[in-house]
Amino acid sequence: MSEDTSDERVLWYALTTRSQHEKKAVEALDLRGFETFLPLYQARRQWSDRTKVLDLPLFPGYVFCRFAVEQRVSVLTSPNIATVVGIGKQPVPLADEEIQGIQTMIASGLRVEPWQFVEVGQKVRIEGGALDGVIGILVQEKNSLRVVVNVELLHRSVAVDISRERLTPAKDAWRRPAVAAL
Repeated sequence: MSEDTSDERVLWYALTTRSQHEKKAVEALDLRGFETFLPLYQARRQWSDRTKVLDLPLFPGYVFCRFAVEQRVSVLTSPNIATVVGIGKQPVPLADEEIQGIQTMIASGLRVEPWQFVEVGQKVRIEGGALDGVIGILVQEKNSLRVVVNVELLHRSVAVDISRERLTPAKDAWRRPAVAAL
């Protein structure tokens, strides 16, 4: 009997890691052949004698991994992985749109940073440019507009600055993924 790992059963999951071991956790999962995603952002840190730019995780303590739920033992036995995020002992997959939105934001080269989780507000779609098609929530901070992409399961968000003329309302843009029968 062969293990079924067809595309519809291979979903994105959030994994918790040991504190400050996100990069090592991703390396171990990559060695086991899993598709991983560790979104990083650049932050300037000031010490008494110097300033340094660091690549830090957008979601400290979390990494993302695509796998079939039947493979979770192999994932959980990887070094520096603590748990698969879920309800009780049941892993809960992430929406592909959330991961794709964050991947697009990272790939755009624009300044991306962690953002306070916001409740569901006005959903917008970015039209044109490197972020074309990204859907998020519009927020205003001081004199700038930002689009925030939430990772609902983690109650964490990522924000990017955007100009108003590139935004259009997005109705029913997000759909919850169908949870695979486990």
